[in-house]
Amino acid sequence: MAENDKKQAPGVLWAGRLAEKPEAEAFVFQASIAVDSRLARDDIRGSRAHAAMLGKQGVIPPETAVKLDAELERIAGELESGTLTVDTNAEDIHSFIEGILTERLGDAGRVVHAGRSRNDQVAVDFRLYIKRAVPELVAELTKTIDALLDAAEKHTGSLMPGYTHLQRAQPVTLGHHLVAWCAGLVRDRSRFTDALNRLDECPLGAGALAGSSLPLDREATAKALGFARPTLNSMDSVADRDFALELSSASAITMTHLSRFCEDVVLWASEEFKFIDLAESWSTGSSIMPQKKNPDFAELIRGKSARTTGNVVTLLTLLKGLPYAYDKDLQEDKEALFDSIDTVRNCLRMFRGMMESARFNTERMEAACVGGFLEATDAAEYLVRKGLPFRKAHEAAALIVRDCVTAGLTRIADRSLAELKTRSALFEADLYDAITPSACVAARKLPGGPAPEEVRRQIGVLRNTIAQYP
Repeated sequence: MAENDKKQAPGVLWAGRLAEKPEAEAFVFQASIAVDSRLARDDIRGSRAHAAMLGKQGVIPPETAVKLDAELERIAGELESGTLTVDTNAEDIHSFIEGILTERLGDAGRVVHAGRSRNDQVAVDFRLYIKRAVPELVAELTKTIDALLDAAEKHTGSLMPGYTHLQRAQPVTLGHHLVAWCAGLVRDRSRFTDALNRLDECPLGAGALAGSSLPLDREATAKALGFARPTLNSMDSVADRDFALELSSASAITMTHLSRFCEDVVLWASEEFKFIDLAESWSTGSSIMPQKKNPDFAELIRGKSARTTGNVVTLLTLLKGLPYAYDKDLQEDKEALFDSIDTVRNCLRMFRGMMESARFNTERMEAACVGGFLEATDAAEYLVRKGLPFRKAHEAAALIVRDCVTAGLTRIADRSLAELKTRSALFEADLYDAITPSACVAARKLPGGPAPEEVRRQIGVLRNTIAQYP
């Protein structure tokens, strides 16, 4: 055996062209087994469909196709049971599985790659994995939405301040606030399901970029693997990573939502707010301050949103300068998306558990609606209903607030009717009933508003949306 032949790595699919392989450190650098080993199940599934099609089309003998299918099934079972483990010295998961096949079946194992390139092989594996992983993520989203909607149903009448600019703005309810969270998560859910519909095309048969001269049946393999159809263009099949971008973006948007929700939780859990009491099992203490009960899970979820934002930027930057076919750079696509999917799934579980075990201090929330003039907009709208133009009504209410501040008062109701009439003669005694926190909320029953009956309607709409588009 020649010296150069000794240096060639066994199981390297491109062994025939190059007499020497990279040095050990360089070989590990360009290998992807550490990342793509999670595609083993999908790689085997794709190979079984491809082998069956090759046999049916007469590209390989039918009995060879049967042998390949049986051995691939056996390998899958061994990997599942742990009697076979992935060799981390392999270049990638495709090389590893084909190497096992060749080791066990000889030439019968070597025919499985007929009409196929690693380019279309990895593209189909990637999509098959996503078609498994994303529905699991959508299920976690659904469970989280359901848990929040259950809480919202219990609190449709629980008053709390609504905030803009982190300043008390108008009275709302806890149920209304939780439904606002859910509305965002339902949009997240639809983004994932929409992306799944668009990626539901099978690249197998596209080859390196130009298909194959062998009589492959792409429709058959697409159907066998559960895809809606084959991809349209062979070059686009291996170049396309739009699905990775879409799912990475959807993951980042979901994590941005969770981050904002957790910011609310961190504020609410503070001594200054005291709106929420997180369970001790969802809190941590301090290594130096004995009294501390920190909302670390909420803070970690908030922090982990940065990972998914970075992953979107990684993929966009990875793709923006690539010629439109397959390039080795695309090997870097999976780690970023895998991390985003894992992060979203884990954070949804943590967020749901944290919120399901939390207790809300509704008395404290309601008390926070008194003071700070949350009723000022309702005072202005009272005047509008009396016929005053809104800008004049707004000015009258603003002047009343100024009067209250000057007098050291915190509520419009603390001013006498005579004092109120100095700002507008349209004020009457019924104003006092119209500007209590509960009256302010009850009056806002337009679609989308915080009135209890309207929040219950919103909950029903979201539940129906989830049920209609599982």
